[in-house]
Amino acid sequence: MVYIDGENKPADAGEHACPFCRAPGLPDEQGLVVARGETCFVVLNLYPYNPGHVLVCPYRHVSGYVDLSVAETHELAAMTQHAMRVLASVSHPQGFNLGMNQGDIAGAGIAAHLHQHVVPRWQGDANFLPVVARTKAVPQLLGDTRDLLASAWDAG
Repeated sequence: MVYIDGENKPADAGEHACPFCRAPGLPDEQGLVVARGETCFVVLNLYPYNPGHVLVCPYRHVSGYVDLSVAETHELAAMTQHAMRVLASVSHPQGFNLGMNQGDIAGAGIAAHLHQHVVPRWQGDANFLPVVARTKAVPQLLGDTRDLLASAWDAG
């Protein structure tokens, strides 16, 4: 319900209020940053669909995929692939959902800053809780997930 009620969602879409602009300026543990590249970084989703749900974001505050530079596009794709490899090695998911929601109408929670979702999936990972209680239990603390993925990032 915290997510649905918009808690922690910036009222304004400017760079100073944007969580994806703030996260890289924090220590990795505090910002939940898993890995950093030259033009993009990987951060845990604060409201994950599943354990290990990460977001690949450009550092630059840009909303549209078509507005990425060539370097940003290449690194975003490479970091998405690497995130999948790391998640596969540490969590052994049976599949993945990848996606970008472009604009509020398309379901983007933070439409002003582009982010690629990488969601590990397992058989039976959806249950009655999302339907009945409108919530989902995620059996791993975000800090523990960040530590696990960050430590495996360079090895992956």
